[in-house]
Amino acid sequence: MIFIIDKVIVVMASLRLVSGLIEMIAGFLILKLNSVEKAMMVNAFLAMIGPLFFITSMTLGLVHLAGKMPYSKLVLIGTGVGLIILGLRK
Repeated sequence: MIFIIDKVIVVMASLRLVSGLIEMIAGFLILKLNSVEKAMMVNAFLAMIGPLFFITSMTLGLVHLAGKMPYSKLVLIGTGVGLIILGLRK
């Protein structure tokens, strides 16, 4: 049986895998550095790039769904994503 996977799904999954790999590497780096100050710097870096992966992945999904969903649902989803981003900033 052959499975056909949408290109957007492959890209979204790849972004999440790369994000997870970066998180794991950062965890090992924190253990290796063995310093609270340096761990905070690593966490600050993760706080900057984590939302970028989220925003990119959600944007790809929304663009892909744009032709398949009613405009009102896309506005609700976009509003939800915006609220999540706003919550991450505060």
